[in-house]
Amino acid sequence: MTVKSATGPTAHDCTTCPARSELEQMGIRLEAWDYVVALAGNPNTGKSSVFNALTGLKQHVGNWPGKTVSRAEGGFRFNGKRYKLVDLPGTYSLLSASEDEEISRNFILFGQPDCIIVVVDATALERNLNLALQVMEITSKVVLCVNLLDEAKRKGIEVDLRSLSRDLGVPCVGTVARTGEGLGELMRVVSDVIFGEISTKPIQTEVPPEIENAVQELEGMITELAPGLPNARWVAYRLLDGDLRIRQALLNGELSRRVASQQRSATGAAPALASIQGAQ
Repeated sequence: MTVKSATGPTAHDCTTCPARSELEQMGIRLEAWDYVVALAGNPNTGKSSVFNALTGLKQHVGNWPGKTVSRAEGGFRFNGKRYKLVDLPGTYSLLSASEDEEISRNFILFGQPDCIIVVVDATALERNLNLALQVMEITSKVVLCVNLLDEAKRKGIEVDLRSLSRDLGVPCVGTVARTGEGLGELMRVVSDVIFGEISTKPIQTEVPPEIENAVQELEGMITELAPGLPNARWVAYRLLDGDLRIRQALLNGELSRRVASQQRSATGAAPALASIQGAQ
């Protein structure tokens, strides 16, 4: 996670970030990385090609703890910084109807990566943007990777990246991961989002006043039950949508334990960081 001051991001160490304990429980290795970036997307968008092109041979493959779902993580360097890249399971939504969806949702909500790259197929934007919009409901640190531009060109499809970025409120980068086209720009934009050089303001879905009132009322209740929860508003929406898994996690204290675990990690990291700084 990014450590911030009044002047922006400061020196960072993944081993001292507030979400460290949560990330470790998810099996993510944090040694020697400055920032954590998640890679999300529908199946068949070329997400794995993006991952392979960015990480090369610097990869580790295993399973998510307690799951049969495979997990790939790797890393890349850009402008002297080290980025841990976690390839989330390919999924069409974050509504927790499947194990893949629950893993992706939990990583984005509780792992709190510094940035999320959502890979979409340039030939099927309408279908792919459903997941992107759901991710943008949880976090503003999103970069849209519009992949397979070569396929779109062959089909006579032209994507206006500037207009798409303006309409969504997050930067959109066109790529052809298979050939490496656009990946340098993708890394630059991810870095700029993390460091605040590019501001993001994801589009918010307009809802009727009665639903907005219900969401705000639920937000207050959720905050009381799980103080410090990263995105109580998103959890409120999930409760209104009848998400039994989220409801159970809130009532049995699971969400509170996750938040408390992160807070303990942050509190424990402060003395250690001060000790390191004092020795320099």
